[in-house]
Amino acid sequence: MMGQVFKLDKAATAPVADASPVTTAANDASIPAPRPRRSLAWTPARIGVYGFLIVAALFFLLPLYVMLVTSVKPMEEIRLGTLFALPHHFTLEPWAQAWSSACTGLECNGIRGGFWNSVAIVVPSTVLSIAIGAVNGYALSFWRPRGAGLLFAILMMGAFIPVQVMIYPLVRGLAAVNLFSSLPGIILIHTIFGMPVMTLLFRNYYAALPMELFKAARIDGGGFWRIFLQLMLPMSTPVIVVAVIMQVTGIWNDFLLGLVFAGSEHLPMTVQLNNIINTTTGERLYNVNMAATILTSMVPLALYFISGRWFVRGIASGAVKG
Repeated sequence: MMGQVFKLDKAATAPVADASPVTTAANDASIPAPRPRRSLAWTPARIGVYGFLIVAALFFLLPLYVMLVTSVKPMEEIRLGTLFALPHHFTLEPWAQAWSSACTGLECNGIRGGFWNSVAIVVPSTVLSIAIGAVNGYALSFWRPRGAGLLFAILMMGAFIPVQVMIYPLVRGLAAVNLFSSLPGIILIHTIFGMPVMTLLFRNYYAALPMELFKAARIDGGGFWRIFLQLMLPMSTPVIVVAVIMQVTGIWNDFLLGLVFAGSEHLPMTVQLNNIINTTTGERLYNVNMAATILTSMVPLALYFISGRWFVRGIASGAVKG
């Protein structure tokens, strides 16, 4: 009996040892073989692409480098004509002077006041234009009231009419309602001019969404505002980021509308920068001018760097398609 048990145990364990190579081979066959890495050969095409990118980067970064270097040099070094040389005596005095004591006309308070004026103009103008554009795009995409096509065509005509053509009628209209040369007046102007483009952005974005979502919300009893606030708006983060970047950049960099409609007490930063650079009295301080220019462009640059990923995502998801 002992011999038979030993033979059975040996026979039972033998197939397991024989089957393991088969199982291992089957598992190895199911695992895909790693792909060989492509060698980064420096072909003429690759060298040309990298060369073009380097030249393009230098072309756009060289003015910024000159501005930065000039803004931290004293005027004694700037007069030597060493435009591209690094500063021998590093100083931040031009930055402090540009911010708080540079003359922007009759007053010498720097561009600090213009910065806060620009903030007071940009924030409500951006919020209002995006809110109205989002509602318009939502209504034109899903509800489609009577005359929606005609309304959209009129809005698009307003987007392509030059601003200079409408300045005089707007001046007369704002003066009639006592809003000319006031903060509410310039906010209203930027909201009006931003509404067509914002409507186009949101309409194209919502048109790419499945209609079944809207129909299901309607079946569940959702009305106009409930569907917009609880369904559409939470899905609109990418296009909202795109709209914010476009509006903040456009309104912050605006010069003409701020000069005409803001009034002397609410001049934006760009108008005060022009007053600093184009002054004809006293010594022309190039380091202060460069520092003031960089300070004026700091907000759009920071916005692009912070939200660049969302900007690309909004474009890829249909924000500017159509």
